Amino acid sequence: MTLLMGAVAYDPKVVTIWEGFRDWLRGQGLPFDYVLYSHYERQVEDLVAGRLDAAWNSPLAWLRAERLARAAGRDVRTLVMRDTDQDLTSLVLVRADSPLVSPADLKGRTVAVGAVDSPQATLLPLALLRRAGLRPGEDFAVRRFDIGTGLHGDHVGGEREAARALAAGEVDAACVIDANHLLFGREGVLPPGGTRVLAQTEPYDHCTMTVSDSAPLELAEEFGRLLLSMSYADPGVRPLLDLEGLTEWLPGRTGGYALLAEAVDESGFYAADGRITAAEYTP
Repeated sequence: MTLLMGAVAYDPKVVTIWEGFRDWLRGQGLPFDYVLYSHYERQVEDLVAGRLDAAWNSPLAWLRAERLARAAGRDVRTLVMRDTDQDLTSLVLVRADSPLVSPADLKGRTVAVGAVDSPQATLLPLALLRRAGLRPGEDFAVRRFDIGTGLHGDHVGGEREAARALAAGEVDAACVIDANHLLFGREGVLPPGGTRVLAQTEPYDHCTMTVSDSAPLELAEEFGRLLLSMSYADPGVRPLLDLEGLTEWLPGRTGGYALLAEAVDESGFYAADGRITAAEYTP
């Protein structure tokens, strides 16, 4: 019996990462294999249908898996997550010389966001502006950059283009995750000192390893134990952890998804039973 995990190929490095993890996990005695998907929606559907034992899920994919499973009388749980998946925030940026000083000042303005299915650069920051009393598409215009739809914002191309539009003066504000604010500065997409934060979300969590109730329990538990045992001090493991963007795996938790669940419901992205109900979304 082999534990089968799904991962989404949002970047060529995904193959390198999971080939390396597979070799390491098998070397520790775990019968493990993985399959790659072109988007999260099919991966989640296969997980809940029992065709996968585990799935390396985006936060949006976790929410859909939970809803689909509940509707089917099934159960999914979070096993582990990266240390870099916890307590993140999204930002609404303006140019440093902008006259805007509060979210209310965005009324009648244009806000750039990432892809339609990006939690970090679209769903969460737009929910933040709704809570400030602004209705997207009514009180302010939304300029969306749909690059890599179906990848749930893992492909940061749309987010990067939103930042570029802000730097070029094409929009009044742009939405990005905090880590990418720093990345875009290092890349030169955003000039040093050229932007400031107009609004910031509360902390939330990002990706999680999701396990279905049909997974062999002993193998799933061993999978989690081995991931948690990975050491950044191990030179054989460190390059893989660097590629995956973590220094250690942590036990999974679900409390950090409440903000996104609210944003999903407010925007009508998924129904309560996990059906895709978002307009203009084709994975």
